[in-house]
Amino acid sequence: MRDRLQQGRRSKLVLVSAPAGFGKSTLLAEWLTEDGSMHRAVAWLSLDRTDDDPTSFWSHLIAALQKALPGAGDTALQMLQQGHQGDDAVLTELLNDLGGRSGEVYLVLDDYHVIEMPVVHEAMTFFVDHLPPNLHLVISTRADPQLPLSRLRARGELTEIRSADLRFTDPEIHAYLSGTALTEQDIAILGNRTEGWIAALQLAALSLHGRDDVAGFISSFAGSDRYIVDYLVEEVLQRQSPATRSFLMQTCFLGRLSGPLCQAVIGSKSAGEMLQSLDRSNLFLVPLDDRREWYRYHHLFADVLVTHFADELSDLLPTLHRRASVWYKAHGERSEAIHHALAGADFDSAAELIELAIPELRLHRQDAAMATMIQALPDAVVKLRPVLGVSLAGALVSAGGLDEVEERLRDAERSLAAPPGSAHAAISSDPRQLRQMPGAIALFRSALAQVRGDIEAVIEQAQRVLEVAPADDHVARAGASGFLGIAFWTLGDLARARGAWNNCLAGLQRAGHIADLLASTVAPVDICLVQGRLDEALRLCEAALDLAGDSSPVPRGIADVHVALAELHRLRGDLVTARKHLLAGEELGERAGTPRYRARLRIAKAQFAFEEGKGKEAIGLLAEAERLYVADFYPDVRPIGGMKARVWIAQGQLAEASHWAAAAGITANDALSYLREFQHITLARLMLAEGKAGTATIAFLDRLLHSAESGGRTGSVIELLILKALACHAAGDMAAAIVLLGRALALAEPQGYVRIFVDEGDAMATLLKAAIKHRISPQYAKRLLEALAPRDLGPATHPDLLEPLSERELDVLRLFRTDLGGPEIARELGISLNTLRTHTKNLFGKLDVNNRRAAVRRAEDLGLQRR
Repeated sequence: MRDRLQQGRRSKLVLVSAPAGFGKSTLLAEWLTEDGSMHRAVAWLSLDRTDDDPTSFWSHLIAALQKALPGAGDTALQMLQQGHQGDDAVLTELLNDLGGRSGEVYLVLDDYHVIEMPVVHEAMTFFVDHLPPNLHLVISTRADPQLPLSRLRARGELTEIRSADLRFTDPEIHAYLSGTALTEQDIAILGNRTEGWIAALQLAALSLHGRDDVAGFISSFAGSDRYIVDYLVEEVLQRQSPATRSFLMQTCFLGRLSGPLCQAVIGSKSAGEMLQSLDRSNLFLVPLDDRREWYRYHHLFADVLVTHFADELSDLLPTLHRRASVWYKAHGERSEAIHHALAGADFDSAAELIELAIPELRLHRQDAAMATMIQALPDAVVKLRPVLGVSLAGALVSAGGLDEVEERLRDAERSLAAPPGSAHAAISSDPRQLRQMPGAIALFRSALAQVRGDIEAVIEQAQRVLEVAPADDHVARAGASGFLGIAFWTLGDLARARGAWNNCLAGLQRAGHIADLLASTVAPVDICLVQGRLDEALRLCEAALDLAGDSSPVPRGIADVHVALAELHRLRGDLVTARKHLLAGEELGERAGTPRYRARLRIAKAQFAFEEGKGKEAIGLLAEAERLYVADFYPDVRPIGGMKARVWIAQGQLAEASHWAAAAGITANDALSYLREFQHITLARLMLAEGKAGTATIAFLDRLLHSAESGGRTGSVIELLILKALACHAAGDMAAAIVLLGRALALAEPQGYVRIFVDEGDAMATLLKAAIKHRISPQYAKRLLEALAPRDLGPATHPDLLEPLSERELDVLRLFRTDLGGPEIARELGISLNTLRTHTKNLFGKLDVNNRRAAVRRAEDLGLQRR
């Protein structure tokens, strides 16, 4: 077995999985300390039920690492405190930190079987998959963890120690019991009946001490494991002094033991000496630190003690738990104090402790832990404490229990309305939180209404928050402004939405919630884009970056701001700056992003891929974004399905775009609304691509244009004017097309739009030439035409070419850079397949190549004008 453990030095994961009492912890402790000369750090975390929460689990794991490696995981720990709950961003930061350390690191997670939450197992899977080479994970557990063991086993990255490996053999039993008067036959019988179970052997050795009738003991040693344990514990306990028995009985319920804690619980000044005596006697006491100040009982032994003393403890146990709670409270360990207060049925003290913990729990986004604690209280206690009831309601909003949320809010309102001193009057340990309850109730009612899609109620309740919340409750007031912003945004009232979001951002800044402010910035930025206010959107993003500064860790939401800046600079045609911000957002990664960041990043990358002619890659990125998209309170005004349809339309894949329109239920006869405006404009693009530039399409565009103008959505107006101009041009009405383009140019020029024109291709080049000829925004039109170059510059030549490329050959070369096939290119250019073959043959001859990839490469080498 030692050899197998040595193999663990070359494995990602060492798994020691066996039932209680098989010596798992002892084995690992001996293995990791047997050679102190090795340059390695060992971090040991003994888990308990309170760690079955992502924030608690990762916080305690990092704390254990920091005992072995001072400073390790500081940034990751700060991210947890900012609201990340052990997500990929936190783990990536932690793993990068550990991977940069010199020497090997062994992280031991003892008693992992207490972890049950799937979210913790999922995070652990990511952690295991990305372990750096110098980090070895060691897990001790009674049951196999929900980790990818099969995959690790197949890759040779798993070392396993199981109960069969831990069972003592007869020679090992003989060596262990060498100080007893057992014969070879006795040892064989004992080994057979205990099946090499070290806990039972240890108890047997204690029972044999001082016994004359060894043979009688062995012969009576029979039965199942449960009866064996019961029998041996009886034997052990009967041989202990009354003081030891009393100490074991009064402390067996404690998950951890120290001299001062035990003294407070049992009222004995000799508690510390008793712990040391038990340690020396090897009476199932496991030290938890190098100084031997903290211990725990062997879990099996503690379980048996509790069962054995059940009758004697039935009346005493609540009092003991309460004493433990008082001690933990005095020593600042609020979580343990709450646990023991609940276990001791001291619900008033537990309620007070939980209430005082709520601000910190909210700050660190520990909603699940908060809800679990509050739900452990009797309902009657929660009903009288509105801070608890409202906090529980807030934690349940996202869980979907809407009826229970409303009931909790009504209970809180009743207690707040009851006369002071009456039986139903509100109780609170924190007067400041109590004053905030009316505003909090209205805020969560606004959130409930948002979930239900009742926009009128969202507005009503959010406005009530602003009426009743204290002036210094900046978080609640900012939340209310945010909900108003979402409501007005959903209704298409963008002016009021922007005002509300301004108030939200200002409130978050006053509250010092910088991460929330950054995460919220993208909402007003998106609104500004629809309003055609690129300047203001840029100011918002740059102000957010200035506010974040060089904060460490990087605030959550800043990656989203960089991606938004990439889109803004792309729209203005500054692709160098746009790519810089896109790269910055990508490098910061998910640790600095909101839940929507992963989809937002891929959408931005898809836009760049599309503009480079990589249509298939763009569709792939959008499909990935669709899979990663996380719905929240924000309206989905630019559905990813519509974005995919636009790529298909531009590539001539009209059948796929038509399937999208049918599946989305989008038609030209729909009643118009801002929420579906992006999809309807996409449908108009599809109609134009299908050659439907007639009266029906023009009428549809007119309806859309009127709706966008009425709503002050200038960004949409510019796009619709461009599309209508293209439709008129296709229908042969050049005069109308130029007028419409002039209106679009007048609106777009002050904000510096480029891509919205350039992306329309050759038809836009023709219109821009006409605009210049008619002196309509001539300087701006020339700038856009230059961005479209060389579409208007005629044939391309080079000294190495015997003959210049024609305009049509340049068109073919441009489409060679896309994923379009021959028939699709012919359709895009409006020529027959035979004509395309002729242009291709001529192009290959002039460039001296024999395939389209070589043609593209040769043209790039020659520096020919790009189309």
